[in-house]
Amino acid sequence: MAFDRKLDTFSLAALLVSAHYGLGFILGTAEKSLTLGIGGSLYTVSLGLGTIVLLGLAKFYWRRTEQIWTLLGSAYGSGVKIFVSLISWSSLIGIEAVQLISGAFILKVFGIPTLPTMVVLAILFATISLLPVEKAGWILRGLLLVNLLALLYGLWVLHAFGDYLRSPIEFAVSLQQMNLPTIMGISVSTILLVPIDMKHQQFVVQAKDVQSLYRGCMLAAILILLLALLPSTVVVAAHNAGILPADIDGKETLPFILAWIGGGTQKPLGIALIVSLLLPALGLGSSILRVQSKTVLDFNILPVSLWSRVLVTVANVLFSLGVALKGGEIVNLIVSFYAAYVGAVFIPFVAYLVTQTGRYNFSKSSVKLSLMIGGFSSISLLIITLINPNVAVFDSVELNIMGIGILCGVFFLLVGEVLEKYFPTSKVEEKA
Repeated sequence: MAFDRKLDTFSLAALLVSAHYGLGFILGTAEKSLTLGIGGSLYTVSLGLGTIVLLGLAKFYWRRTEQIWTLLGSAYGSGVKIFVSLISWSSLIGIEAVQLISGAFILKVFGIPTLPTMVVLAILFATISLLPVEKAGWILRGLLLVNLLALLYGLWVLHAFGDYLRSPIEFAVSLQQMNLPTIMGISVSTILLVPIDMKHQQFVVQAKDVQSLYRGCMLAAILILLLALLPSTVVVAAHNAGILPADIDGKETLPFILAWIGGGTQKPLGIALIVSLLLPALGLGSSILRVQSKTVLDFNILPVSLWSRVLVTVANVLFSLGVALKGGEIVNLIVSFYAAYVGAVFIPFVAYLVTQTGRYNFSKSSVKLSLMIGGFSSISLLIITLINPNVAVFDSVELNIMGIGILCGVFFLLVGEVLEKYFPTSKVEEKA
């Protein structure tokens, strides 16, 4: 696969940061921070740490250039490629649902009910995704910069720059008040997701040289870590200043603060800040939906036509709407889908990397077995916990999903190796 490798250090860093800095990042962190304080930044801090971990695979991706499902498919067969693609597609359902939830709670600041808003937003997402407006997503995403500046202005108004400088220490203290399974579930799932997610790999392969590659990844990690504690600091400062209503929903926290910064929901500046937060939801939501539909259509199961694209788009948005209507905290919803992807793909990909080093060659049947069982296990548990979150065994839904997938992946990878050693399928197939 050929790429126009022209990204320098700053361009690569900007793209990697933009892949993270969205509504889930800022609204999800704000929601968590209302109850956990600075500890609500655990997810965003983990994204920064995951970007550091990405450095370990950056050069490998840069040389190979292919998507992870193509790499695994080339090594283990087209069935593996399709299955990994499906797992990647399913992970986007949660991200799409988050855009629906975020948009609904942004508008809730104006007193608009959330449930009908989600339905209307789903229709808008589907409609926009069918239009040839791919580049508009970058313009809409850029509006998040306005909200970043608004948050910085909020720090100044709340006299909270000192709090922001002390936030790393407060973050460490806040973690001591959280239980270990919750910390492990959110942090490990997120950190492991970043190095194996196509969202980051697509930018890494476009670095113009190895120096720009490493510097860009490191700069991105630093910037993400700097941004990670910003929303939580603003929320804590606003809470301490008595600005937030006692009964406010965590998802409304940041929109409410932005409206307050702008003078209220009746003032032009307040409305502009809220709209600047809502428009990226439309851009990101339609962009994700477009990627989902393309992934399904690339399987060539349906005939190439406008009606096929419409059918797939409607199906995708209905899945996401169903998850959104179920509700839940933004960060936990995102990370649950991350955990399912990690649980399914992590062990087969590690097996692939080990094989590439030449130290040990895992058989194709072993990797296939690991992927299928691990994938079905993690996705099944994801669906079960979406229906009933109380089934969590380790007091962490994310840790359960990721753990069952990885444990099944390891176990059946080893079972596959034993079966291949004593009942070698490759030899049987050759004789046949």
